[in-house]
Amino acid sequence: MSAQDQGILLSIVELGGYPDFRALYQRCGFRVETTTSMRNAIRALKKYQPRVIVAEFNYQSDFRDRTSSLETLMAVVQRMPDTRVIVFYEQEYLHQFERLRSRFPIHAALPFPLEEKALETALQSVEV
Repeated sequence: MSAQDQGILLSIVELGGYPDFRALYQRCGFRVETTTSMRNAIRALKKYQPRVIVAEFNYQSDFRDRTSSLETLMAVVQRMPDTRVIVFYEQEYLHQFERLRSRFPIHAALPFPLEEKALETALQSVEV
């Protein structure tokens, strides 16, 4: 993929614990904005309309009506047809993640531990 401008990539790093992929995002041509909470991410959606959102699925068993705060974000993103979402998830929570995935459009889902090449492939498959 050339380094042409692909638009904004919103990276939501709530828990982290994995490499900083900013250099990869930029190599793929994205301007990167980063936030550390879903609340701030939802605010950011009002400011920019990102081409790609990269977020973590963090299962929260204490939520009565949803599986994670990612559902709140996805409810907003589903009204943004040109935005693609890439989700990182823990394999042990695949069942809960699949419930979310059945309700919302997810461009790519990558299990931990993350493989940079798989993320790069997912980014390259985002249509310009």
